[in-house]
Amino acid sequence: MKKKRIYVYGTRGFPHMQGGVEKHCEYLYPELAGRYKIYVFRRKPFLADDEPELPGDIEFIDLPSTRRAGCEAFFHSFLCTLYCLLVRPDIIHVHNIGPGIFIPLLKMAGLKVVLTYHSVNYEHDKWGFWAKKVLKISEYFATKGADRIIFVNKNRIPLFSDKIQAKSVFIPNGVQLREQTEETDYVASLGLLPGRYILSVGRITQEKGLDCLVDAFLQSNLSSCQLVLAGGIDHPTRYAEHFYRKIQEHSNILVPGYVDGENLRQLYSHARLFVLSSYSEGFPLVLLEAMNYQLPILASDIPGNRLLRLNDEDYFKTGDAEDLSAHLRKELERPPHPRMYDISPYTWEKIAGQVAEVYKSQQEAS
Repeated sequence: MKKKRIYVYGTRGFPHMQGGVEKHCEYLYPELAGRYKIYVFRRKPFLADDEPELPGDIEFIDLPSTRRAGCEAFFHSFLCTLYCLLVRPDIIHVHNIGPGIFIPLLKMAGLKVVLTYHSVNYEHDKWGFWAKKVLKISEYFATKGADRIIFVNKNRIPLFSDKIQAKSVFIPNGVQLREQTEETDYVASLGLLPGRYILSVGRITQEKGLDCLVDAFLQSNLSSCQLVLAGGIDHPTRYAEHFYRKIQEHSNILVPGYVDGENLRQLYSHARLFVLSSYSEGFPLVLLEAMNYQLPILASDIPGNRLLRLNDEDYFKTGDAEDLSAHLRKELERPPHPRMYDISPYTWEKIAGQVAEVYKSQQEAS
């Protein structure tokens, strides 16, 4: 039987690209490639020259885009929408509310659309007043127009009308199961010692709360420990410029940029502690990764982080550097020890099965 065609947009692309949506798509669609013919739209300015091969049933459609913040997703999503109107896929899967603004056009053409609601973009401080208004409007059109909605954060579903809730389902992010590595060459190249550094992973943006983490680290006066912030920037911003100036005089704070693959595996494998200081998260993939590597964790007490049900002492008051500093000192006074977590519900194989059921429901409704 001929495989159904799934067209995907709302991601800059993959593999090996920074971002929660990008990682979500990178791990999800290879799991679905045997059941469907998957076409993924990518944004040309963000692609590397050397692209590794992916399963044969995933094809990339690389379209023009701009790197200008605020216009990038809108422009690319508009092109993707026009493309889908021409080729008429069996199902279009849109990731996040910003790209979802064009879903009504797809529905006017009688196409089936699945939306994954990843995060509340208009709560992010990096967006100005008017950008937040546009994202709020996008949320309305995207959720109203989509045939089915996948929420990675179940706490958001009750905030919508009964009609929206009736077509919604909770499917969390997942984690690639990886074993720890004994290799330390990348860690050593950064001047780090195994078990002697605190790790945080994520973009250098306001919503990640990195200022709070840096302040807490400096207040703690942890002379025997370094802080590693593994992440880069998507666009030059005033915040990033301020942040890099703030840390440049502190040799015990390292920002190696975006790290992926084996190098990231080394950073996770040999860290003493993992910290996620975010002000806003949908369902934090990096926390799942830290749990996979059995790391002690400290996380801000936002609803998205609370979904993973860590111990109460693993959460600190969001944005409170003094409280985080106290948690850091307390955790580092303990003897190093692996932490055991149950991450069995979050394998990509299981999550792909749940997404496939959503697709099936749309095929049956045709």
